[in-house]
Formats: sequence, C-alpha cells, structure tokens
Amino acid sequence: MSRTEEAALSTPASAHDSADGIAARARGLTKAYGSGETTVLALDAVDVEIARGRFTAVMGPSGSGKSTLMHCLAGLDNVSAGQVWLGDTEITGLRERELTRLRRDRIGFMFQSFNLIPTLNAAENITLPMDIAGQKPDEKWLDQVIDTLGLRDRLRHRPAQLSGGQQQRVACARALASRPELIFADEPTGNLDSRAGLEVLGFLRDAVDQLGQTVVMVTHDPGAAAHSDLVLFLGDGRIVDEMARPTAEAVLERMKRFDVIRGAADSEED
Repeated sequence: MSRTEEAALSTPASAHDSADGIAARARGLTKAYGSGETTVLALDAVDVEIARGRFTAVMGPSGSGKSTLMHCLAGLDNVSAGQVWLGDTEITGLRERELTRLRRDRIGFMFQSFNLIPTLNAAENITLPMDIAGQKPDEKWLDQVIDTLGLRDRLRHRPAQLSGGQQQRVACARALASRPELIFADEPTGNLDSRAGLEVLGFLRDAVDQLGQTVVMVTHDPGAAAHSDLVLFLGDGRIVDEMARPTAEAVLERMKRFDVIRGAADSEED
C-alpha cells in the first residue's frame, strides 16, 4: 500500500487527547527484526497517543505490527528507533530492572492464554503480582473490581474449577487489582466462545466507564473492536486509519477496503 493510497483512506489524524491527558505515546516508533537484506520492518516511524480513561482497539491484518506496537508501548520489547512514554516517563532507554519495576507498578496485562497459576485459587491469582512485589492491595478498590467483574462467589475456586470466561475475568481482575495507569489486552477473547467473549468485553468496557481505567486491546475481531471508543488500523507497520465510536459493521467494511487496496498494490508489483 502506497502512502498516497493510505492518505486516501485515512481520516484526519487527531491527538486523541482527553481532559485527563495522555496515558502513553510514541514518536517515530520503529521496530526492525534482522539485519541487511533479511531485515523485517515491523513498525515504521509510528506516531501515536493513547488517551487516558478511554478504550482503544488496535486492528490490522496478520503481520501489520499490531502486537509489536503493543509490546513496545508496554516496554515488553525494545525499539529500534523513536521514543515511547508512559505518562510523563520516557521508557525507551530504561534498564531492564527499571522496566520490570515500571511494568509491575504501572501496567496491567491480559493475554488470551489467561496465564493463571493452577495451584492458586482465584483470589490468590488476582493478588499474585502484588504479593510478589510485597505490596498490600487497596481493599476498597479490590472489592470494587471483584464486584464489577462478578467474581465474589468464585474467589475460592481454582482455575480448573472455572469456565474459560470466568478464568479470563480473573485475569482481568488481576490486571486491574493494582489500579495500573494502563491495561494492555492482547486478543483477550481469542480462547473464548462468543458468549464468554462478549462477557469479558463488557467487563473491559465497564473497567473504563465505571472504574476509570485506560485499556488498549489488540484484536482481529470487528465485534470486539466495536466495544472500544477508538479503533486504530495498522498496515505494513504504520497507522493508516482510525475510527471513533466504531460499530462492528463499519469496522468490517473498513477492513475490506484495506484488503481491496492491498490486493491492487500486490497486483501492480507482480
């Protein structure tokens, strides 16, 4: 896809700012794998801002760079060039120990594999990161999270005694428990059936609307993206479009347009 074609698709760029400011941002974010002729450019000078207190979805075809963008914003992967900030803290260039502390104290994570400890019950899994860090949870906040996610009667159950949807709700509570500045969710409904997936998406929506959290979700599902406030579309390592107040139908239509342009570009190259 040429830059001219991308410009024809793109809506005008905006700062995505809110009254409460920016949770994370990047300038000129570039990530390359390999070297020489084998170099793969996963992210190509990306500029992005994540508004605090909002739900942002990141979409794109396989290989577009959406998971790489999340990993770089979260400090899980080093960048090749550019700068990344969490709030007012620039995280590019931090040493690994400092990054580990920052991720532990200021970021929550959700993955499609749940990553729960099978020998611990739900309550113990929820507080595990804080227990490891020697931190005491804010009991009032923790109670609010547990009640919002409907886990009160499941706290003594181990993961094997929970459904997939309940396990992902525990993972969501774990991500929320320390009241992080930002929650990153990588395909959080990928291992769930449609009903459980909708349930988890509803809880993420509630985390933003009722608990004031900031969520960034990588997804391939237009229905999941429709729960967000803003969708960022990636193509060939660049943000090529965005959509506020998305619907599943509008997201699907936008993705189809990308496929048409990509197909035309591939035909020209042949």
